[in-house]
This record gives sequence, structure tokens and C-alpha cells, in this order.
Amino acid sequence: MTPAEMIILVLRASVIAMVFAIGLSVSLSDLTLLVVRRPGLLLRSLVSIFPVMLLAATGLAVLANLRRPVEIVIVALALAPIPPLLPKKQAKAGGETDYIYGLLVAAALFSIIWIPLAIQFVSWVAGRDLSAHLSDVAGIAFVMLLAPVTAGALVAGFAPAFAARIRTPIARLASVVLLAGLALMIVRASQQILDLIGDGTLLAFAGFVAVGLVSGQLLGGPRAEDRSVLALATASRHPGIAYALASLNFPQEKSVAAAVLLYLLVSAILTLPYVAWRRHSGAATLLQA
Repeated sequence: MTPAEMIILVLRASVIAMVFAIGLSVSLSDLTLLVVRRPGLLLRSLVSIFPVMLLAATGLAVLANLRRPVEIVIVALALAPIPPLLPKKQAKAGGETDYIYGLLVAAALFSIIWIPLAIQFVSWVAGRDLSAHLSDVAGIAFVMLLAPVTAGALVAGFAPAFAARIRTPIARLASVVLLAGLALMIVRASQQILDLIGDGTLLAFAGFVAVGLVSGQLLGGPRAEDRSVLALATASRHPGIAYALASLNFPQEKSVAAAVLLYLLVSAILTLPYVAWRRHSGAATLLQA
């Protein structure tokens, strides 16, 4: 096993542990209430996360003169669901648990059907054969998200005291390992990342994130907390699934991982002021109430 493969393996393990820790703080009802009680919001959310962003990414890829790896990754990002580590940021922006976690699971399930269908649309636009097997997408979604969050929720349901005791240590350890792994990947790919900057790359990624934030704000409904959750969910994409889709269809492109890492950096920087704004707005609302 190469050092790069070892880092990716450790990153995946840390993400699974983090998602399990998230599951320890929720209940199974939190994961299903969105479908049962707020189907209209669920429908608008899925439209914002998937079709809107796919059209935006396809438009950027077709109209902008982007470098090949960036063009590939930006479309792959639009196909990917919500990243499993987003709920903490959404909670800071004022989001409510049932919507945050319900949307996380619903988007992962929907992506299993959506990605193969959307790949056909992208194939038609690009004029070449692309692939995404249902079993591959389902496997990634199940292992990286659905299984650990459900396992955590089951532990929380049957042994709440035990879940409360282990939740924080697991989350902290997973966070440290994840951040260390990402830092190593960024250092190893630093030259490739720098080589990608220019020719509109940063503007393209920034525009992609901005479209997501605006779409979520517009389709999130009348409640400010719901708009915050959906804006962040639309602008933030699962890097692991995006990388897998890009690598599967374009194995010859060696800068795909660097492009995904560059997107993560741009997304993290641009969503910080949005979260601060939503927190400030929420605090101001509470003071006025």
C-alpha cells in the first residue's frame, strides 16, 4: 500500500467514525421526520441540491474555458450528495436537528437513483459515454453515511447513557485524524493545487458555491433556519463521491484529487462568512423577540 492510499484509507475510517458519532446524538425519528412531516420542504431541498446544481455546473463546464480536471470535478461535485461532516456547520448557522439529519439521509438515498440518471444527461451534453453503476454509488453511500449514522442512532436509542459517554471522545479523535489526513493530502498535492489556480478556476469554484448558497436561500422556505441548512447543503458536496465519480470516468486525469481539495478550500472559506451572517441574524432575532 502506498502512502497516498494509506492516507485515503485513514480518511475514510475517520469519516465513518465521525458519522457514527453524529448518529449517537440523534434518534431514528430525526432521520425520518422530514419525509413524514415536511414533504414539500424535502422536495424543494432535493431540487436545490441536485438539478439546480447540475445545471449550474454543466453551464460552467460548457461556457467557461476551464482546465480539464476542474471541468470534470465541478460536474462530479454537482452529482454528489451532502458531505457527512456538514451538520455541525449547519447547526452553528441555526439549523434544527430533524431537518439537518433528515436531509443528510434523504439526499444520500436519493443520490443512489439520481447519480446514474444524471450521468446519462451529462453524457448527452458532453457527447461521450460516462458511467456510474448503481451498485457502486449505493455501496459508497451505505458504507460512508447510511450504515454509520443508523448504527449510531440505534446505539443512542437502546443505550442513551453509553452513547452520550462515547460520543465526544469518538468525535474528537475522528476530527483530529481527519484534519491531519486532509493537511497531509493538501501538502502532498500542493504543487498540483497551485498549478490549477488561474484561468478562472477559483472563480468557477466560487461561482459554484455562490449558486448553491443563493439556491438554498431561495428554496428553503419562509423559516430562516431552514434556509440556512439548505443553503449550506446545496453549496457543500461530498468530496469522496465526487472524486470516485471523476476518477472512474477519467482515470487518466492525475489532477482530479488536487481539484477536489482546491474546491474544499474555496468552499470552506466562502461558507464561513455565510455561517457568521446566519448566526448574527439568528442572535439578533432572539434579542428582538
